[in-house]
Amino acid sequence: MSELRNRRHTGDTEEIEVALPAGDVTEGVVRIGNTVRRPHQPQSYAVAAYLDHLQARGFEGAPRYLGRDSSGRDVLTFLEGDVAGAPVEDEFLGDELLASVARLVNALHQASSGYRPVAEPFPVRPATQEPVELVGHLDVTPQNVVVRDGVAFGLIDFDLAGETTRFRDSYNAAMHWVPLRAPEDLAAGLGFADQLRRLRLFADAYGWTGQQRRDLPRLGAAGAAISWTRMKQRAEEYGGGWARMWDEGVGDLIARRGRWLLDNEAAIVAALLS
Repeated sequence: MSELRNRRHTGDTEEIEVALPAGDVTEGVVRIGNTVRRPHQPQSYAVAAYLDHLQARGFEGAPRYLGRDSSGRDVLTFLEGDVAGAPVEDEFLGDELLASVARLVNALHQASSGYRPVAEPFPVRPATQEPVELVGHLDVTPQNVVVRDGVAFGLIDFDLAGETTRFRDSYNAAMHWVPLRAPEDLAAGLGFADQLRRLRLFADAYGWTGQQRRDLPRLGAAGAAISWTRMKQRAEEYGGGWARMWDEGVGDLIARRGRWLLDNEAAIVAALLS
């Protein structure tokens, strides 16, 4: 633990800072040379220890933690590749890319197996879910996946990483990438049938069991209820980007997703098991 907290990065100090796209809640992220500088967060050392574990396990699809720079920012390696914008561009909507995201999340879980954040625990989450199997990313959005040659290569922005289960973390990725949301919240051109087809593609590529496929709508609805509570608490406690998202209606979107999953439970399960 002491080595991790004392780790310092002193290189690249003379190079130009290039602003990177801001996340929903994290601003001030820049690239300097082959590194990324991010504001230090309460969970930074827990994330750093997890990234060290992934590196030791030979997982290449995550940045490496290099330490803190003279300004106190976290320094990580920069992963070359393309990431989606908001809204997501058409080139990030292909079937092969979707399947490769599922395989990448599976590979992350294989590398995470056996890791327990004892020395550097993650902050306690409001409205937590049990049980715990491993540490996962928990925010595999199109904006957090690095794509090379049309397939998912790496994951960035581990700010929301924490203890979870394989199914919950992989469902979370599918939720963003299929995407799973009510019709009024879908981009134009994507219908229910295509949602079901893409969900089945993700499920097969990751390797969900039959029972997991049966459980998905209720797990997703329960997760939506917890996400609603968690987002509200963060908006009230932290303000900033959390409050902005809440004011823009993210709570309503989450609630609609939960209802949509339950209303379409039979069709979703049938598509996953057919």
